[in-house]
Amino acid sequence: MDLNQVTLPATDMDASSRFYSLLGLTLIVESPEYLRFECPDGDSTFSLHKADRLQPDPGTSIYFECSDLDEKVEYLRQQGISFELLPTDQSWLWREARLKDPAGNQIILYFAGKNRKNPPWRIENVNS
Repeated sequence: MDLNQVTLPATDMDASSRFYSLLGLTLIVESPEYLRFECPDGDSTFSLHKADRLQPDPGTSIYFECSDLDEKVEYLRQQGISFELLPTDQSWLWREARLKDPAGNQIILYFAGKNRKNPPWRIENVNS
């Protein structure tokens, strides 16, 4: 099994399209009700569907890994994107920056390297 995509709601499709394009995603499907982006690395996609209103604090966070996290955050700040947390080393061995997209969805840009799937506390032989 492979994760194909994650879809989030958005109320302003134009603002959301600009936001995710600034993050580095490539728009591959566009309609008034739906946007789909290709991630710059890997084979996953990310999409948005038009919503009339958003649920307050849906509790969902979307993580995008960036090997150049600090540079990416600085670029986005120069483009006027605000961050809730600038790149910070976390106890789980990831470096993270947090921001909200135009619809208020929690987005986390991070770098974990080998610790993304293989932290020191990984359970061994999961599929044996």
